[in-house]
Amino acid sequence: MITRLFSCSTLGTEGYLVEIEVDVSGGLPGISVVGLPDEAIKESKERVKSAIKNSGYEYPSGRITVNLAPADIKKEGSCFDLAIALGILASSNQIPQEVLKDFVFLGELSLDGRIRPVCGVLPVSLYLRKTQFKKLIIPSQNIYEAGIVKELDAYPFESLKEVVYFLTNFLERKSVKFKIEDLIKNKDYDLDFSEVKGQAQVKRALEVAVAGMHNILLIGPPGAGKTMLAKRIPSILPPMSEEEIFETTQIYSIAGLLNKESPLIVERPFRMVHHTASDIALIGGGQNPKPGEVSLAHNGVLFLDELPEFHRDVLEALRQPLEDGKVTVARANKTITFLSKFLLVCAMNPCYCGYYTSSLHACRCSSSQIQRYRNKISGPLLERIDLHIQVPELRYKTLLEKKEEEPSSVIRQRVEKALRIQRKRFQGTNIFFNSQMDTKLIKRFCILDSSAQNLLELALREMNLSCRSYDRILKVSRTISDLAGSEIIKAEHISEALQYRSLDKELY
Repeated sequence: MITRLFSCSTLGTEGYLVEIEVDVSGGLPGISVVGLPDEAIKESKERVKSAIKNSGYEYPSGRITVNLAPADIKKEGSCFDLAIALGILASSNQIPQEVLKDFVFLGELSLDGRIRPVCGVLPVSLYLRKTQFKKLIIPSQNIYEAGIVKELDAYPFESLKEVVYFLTNFLERKSVKFKIEDLIKNKDYDLDFSEVKGQAQVKRALEVAVAGMHNILLIGPPGAGKTMLAKRIPSILPPMSEEEIFETTQIYSIAGLLNKESPLIVERPFRMVHHTASDIALIGGGQNPKPGEVSLAHNGVLFLDELPEFHRDVLEALRQPLEDGKVTVARANKTITFLSKFLLVCAMNPCYCGYYTSSLHACRCSSSQIQRYRNKISGPLLERIDLHIQVPELRYKTLLEKKEEEPSSVIRQRVEKALRIQRKRFQGTNIFFNSQMDTKLIKRFCILDSSAQNLLELALREMNLSCRSYDRILKVSRTISDLAGSEIIKAEHISEALQYRSLDKELY
């Protein structure tokens, strides 16, 4: 007797429907699963058998065949356990088949019949709202992911026995719904820019970077405060929109990084990557492609400390996501795309010993060593970083001052004001920040007065800037003028933007 029911899986960040066919017939006892299952699905045979027995039901003694369709897509994970178990019970006449037809089932089974949480419930839920299936049975621990999709009825359960009782007794059970606002908690950051003494120019550069989502490189000797400043960037980031929350949470759902304590990613991510990370860890991929750090930082910040210490191939792999805002992982049988729009924040020493620009310590590096150290960062990658800022060492006098420093809340207000201007400017387009402008939009929105044009022409001749650097100066200038509330880009805005490209001339 053949039973048909439905489950779901994911390809990248997209869900797709899986039809599960279960046939129980005479013959030697055994079970076979076909339809390109991975090892986790093949092992489900033992989990399903034990779960059915320990839930008080009879495991069929005949031949069981399970088909996962479409058969040309490799199926991964343990999310089909619950559907396979229900299919076996229906094919052996222990539950009626018709009770299964309106539902999609997700869940991993434990040996005693409990339903364990699975990855990718949010992408699946967002996909199902575009299909005829509007009822989803899931593990209770995944309810926060499915419960925020308004068009879907999500029913959480703890065990296989509970699901069977619900289906066969036609119980009236309300689906669980959540509003995103109910899951958002106002977060008070432990770190604040008011705790950082001095460094007014660096704070200003970070404000400009966040206001337009411009990539930034901090250069300074050890102990100057590069990491300290970078860790405080989340305190001035604007709140996420509902669309950004969905996009980011989908990625974390696939990566298995959601739990009951953090069911939604409502704060912009801050990912700090160690310099020993591989290119797969940073970009994503693997035999079964998973999102890397650049995707986990989507709509947030990716911080790379000790930038020249990263392997050259790892840094060069950043060029595609920085340019396109996405990562494409190609395999022989599939191509998967992960979103990766993030603010890149990097930090580095000026030389091997770290004290080339220091006024307090003597540098021990030769000129060739300094050049070799800096050449670890390629010109094409450096061109994709909009702002280069020197972080000087602080004098003891500055550290001992009682002066009140500007808090993050005040800086964030200016940032949000500039972002509101950008949202209005780019209304009707698919971009949100000045850093995302293409050549056409730069020509349209970056209007310079005569003095600004003269200054920019002079700078291009003196600094020998590339076309990409020229575009980035205009984008940064546009952000600076937004912070100043000016519709026209003026000479002082160009002048400030040029200060943040000094490494173009110094290094290359």
